[in-house]
Amino acid sequence: MREADARRRDEAMATGRAIRVAAIIAAGGRGLRAGGGVPKQLRSIGARTLLEHALAPFDRSRRVEQIVVALPPELAAEPPAGLRTLETPLRVVAGGARRQDSVAAGLDAVGDGASVVLVHDAARPFCSQALISRVIDAAAEAGAAVPAVRATDTVKQGADAGGCTMVAATLPREGIYLAQTPQGFRIGVLRAAVALGRSGVDATDEALLAERAGHPVRLVEGDEENVKITTPADLDRANARMTRAAGAGTGAMRVGIGYDLHRTVAGRLLILGGVRVPHDRGLDGHSDADAVCHALTDAVLGAAAAGDIGRQFSDRDPRWKGASSIDLLRRAVAIVRERGYAVGNADVVIIAERPRIGPHAALMRERLAETLRVPPERVSVKAKTGEGMDAVGRGEAVAVHAVATLIPG
Repeated sequence: MREADARRRDEAMATGRAIRVAAIIAAGGRGLRAGGGVPKQLRSIGARTLLEHALAPFDRSRRVEQIVVALPPELAAEPPAGLRTLETPLRVVAGGARRQDSVAAGLDAVGDGASVVLVHDAARPFCSQALISRVIDAAAEAGAAVPAVRATDTVKQGADAGGCTMVAATLPREGIYLAQTPQGFRIGVLRAAVALGRSGVDATDEALLAERAGHPVRLVEGDEENVKITTPADLDRANARMTRAAGAGTGAMRVGIGYDLHRTVAGRLLILGGVRVPHDRGLDGHSDADAVCHALTDAVLGAAAAGDIGRQFSDRDPRWKGASSIDLLRRAVAIVRERGYAVGNADVVIIAERPRIGPHAALMRERLAETLRVPPERVSVKAKTGEGMDAVGRGEAVAVHAVATLIPG
């Protein structure tokens, strides 16, 4: 970005006219060309769906304040579980037959206050944070911006000739760019583009509608890695890319183990997995002493090699006196997200002679899943007893073992 552009953006923020960004993820198509018998956006790349991968960089971005996802009507009525894990405020709308119909529905759902709107294709799972920022800044400055990469191959224009395709012309590749998403627009520009589309004008992307509505569109540097998934072969290449990354040690799934043990004492509430469990004794500790969250926090931090709960939330720090341990777990998840990871799944074993954990396990799963930002089916909570042996078996302590996986995200 030019220095003048950066200066104008900083001046706007200093005078209270900060850029407020919404993102529309166009996922309303059926996407059956990718095979598998399900919409393309629900096909898996590694441990997550294509849609989850496409959403992740926008959810992580500190600059995106709201996300709208346009899905096929039947999916919008019952959204995929992965959408419940997003931290950024999310709205789901029913998309239309054409991409521009889905974007129009998404724009109608964008909340008040947005000044720049990004439009991204759910078929692009490898968008980077740097690309998002480039598009936001260019759109705020120019009104509309499209990321694009220069054509490097010789460009041929074809024409049908008796059932065969023949070369009609060779185009100079200088000046030829291949458009990507996310495309960015000041909200007034996108409204004008959508209005033109609603009037009956067909277009392959919103930038074309903006052009036809009379608005200039700036090209910004795209990203060769920001590929579009269309065919089964594209999916195979995307999965191979994830496998190569894992083999190289970057982007691999990681595993962490956690353990915690607390004495039971009279006069304390018993909090486990963020749930108050009725009992005549609670756990002793600096915070609320939720041993489930403590063990799981260690597992999450350990998988990212980010230290442990004592290093991040020391019991010598008065800030954490009486703190909610589910909040500490939430903070641990934020720490690993800053390192480029998301929680894949978690498994917890609670060892307690009493009270019975089973009646509360389902609610614990829900609380933990919400905090870890995963669907409940990716969290397991199991209970064991100490069989009357040692301090746990005598009811004098509660122990917890936890395992968590992290995936690129």
